[in-house]
Amino acid sequence: MAENSELIKLKIIGFTDNGFSSKSGEFDVLINPETYKQSYSINYSDDENMGDVKKGPKFKDYGSEKVDFKIVMDGTGIVPGGKKVKTVSDQLKSLKDIVYDYEGDIHQPKFIKLVWGKLIFDCRLTSMTVDYVLFTPSGEPLRANVDLSFVEYTSVDQEIKEKNASSPDMSHLITVKAGDTIQKLCFDIYKDTKYCMQIAAVNNLTNFRNVKPGMRLLFPPINKNG
Repeated sequence: MAENSELIKLKIIGFTDNGFSSKSGEFDVLINPETYKQSYSINYSDDENMGDVKKGPKFKDYGSEKVDFKIVMDGTGIVPGGKKVKTVSDQLKSLKDIVYDYEGDIHQPKFIKLVWGKLIFDCRLTSMTVDYVLFTPSGEPLRANVDLSFVEYTSVDQEIKEKNASSPDMSHLITVKAGDTIQKLCFDIYKDTKYCMQIAAVNNLTNFRNVKPGMRLLFPPINKNG
């Protein structure tokens, strides 16, 4: 069977609620980014008093994940786009409406979901820089490089769920992120990886290794003495 070679474009989707259920618009890039960067950080505290023996930084919490990439907007018409390609100015207006512009109903910019391959990222825009690089004789931009930076967004409800994820006496509905495995999640919740097959069965998975970002998995309370 031939491998599906359909080109999937990066989608930048706007929502007017922090539960990401009320979609208000979508921007499909004309040209996919050549690369994107994911950043992770750990915060430490150094609250030793003067005169104390230095013991090194103490773990405080994890910082918010960040995603950065550059997209190219082209208005020359040389890039295949199916339909008539919009001007660079119109493309930028559409993008800003999704990621940057103030949404009166919620009194803030929209909540953003990035979707591209294995990347599924709930976030907010932190910065957008436009570098115009090609113009018509009259000064109309024909091409622009747009640098975008996003920071992970977690709703209060989700934060509570994640903070309670260390309790094996509660049911947890976990959204799989890049790098997650059932073994890792089992250890985070139950402090033991031996429940992988049991969790796979609960979630109707034939293979506990077959998990992908974006999947939602149920981790119920487990009687370790049973």
